[in-house]
Amino acid sequence: MIETRLRSMLDEGAEKRPSQTRKATVLLREMVISNKLLPGSMHLESELAELLAMSRTPVREAAIILEGQGLVEVIPRRGIKIVPLSVADMEEIYSILTELESLAAYDVARKGPEADDIAELRSHTDDMDAALKDDDRAAWAEADHAFHSKLVAMTGNRRLISIVATYSDQVHRARLLTLHMRPKPYKSNADHRALVDAIAAGEADRAREIHRDHRVAAKNLMIGLIATHGLSAL
Repeated sequence: MIETRLRSMLDEGAEKRPSQTRKATVLLREMVISNKLLPGSMHLESELAELLAMSRTPVREAAIILEGQGLVEVIPRRGIKIVPLSVADMEEIYSILTELESLAAYDVARKGPEADDIAELRSHTDDMDAALKDDDRAAWAEADHAFHSKLVAMTGNRRLISIVATYSDQVHRARLLTLHMRPKPYKSNADHRALVDAIAAGEADRAREIHRDHRVAAKNLMIGLIATHGLSAL
């Protein structure tokens, strides 16, 4: 009887810990990529645990997971640092995203997307247009992020989706910090519409070319903004 209850308690604890760790990871990640925790800032485990209304253990485990994704650095006896992105970091990240997302565009167009998927991509472009009309750059950034996430998800390639998600989070964070430094992204919206048209038409090579040019332009703009405003990192 006692052994049974003990085993039950241990099993319950094992179930709760991963659940709490997953919750802490989601919440902490959101705070990092939304810049609620600013790049370069340092935080104690106890501070983050209080913010998340959790114990320190799941926060510590979440920080280790996010460290593997390049979002934070766990510094023994000092705390958790939100990792800033340098110009060199941006170069590397955009180079990876350019190739992988261009491959995603090619594969999706070649395989032939479902009508519902195309409709969702067009819905995201409509949201981007509406956001620019309202001069709501934060809403534009969210719609842009949703578009790219959906495009990659349409490949059904779990490894590709996982890798791209890691680097997209970092770019999204940098984009939010530079939203009001950049000109209105009308050209970016036009690129997205042209990409959807190419995918819907099954023009795989054209889709890949459009998306590669789009990502290269985005990289050049981001790096230009960093240089223009005298920023060493984001």
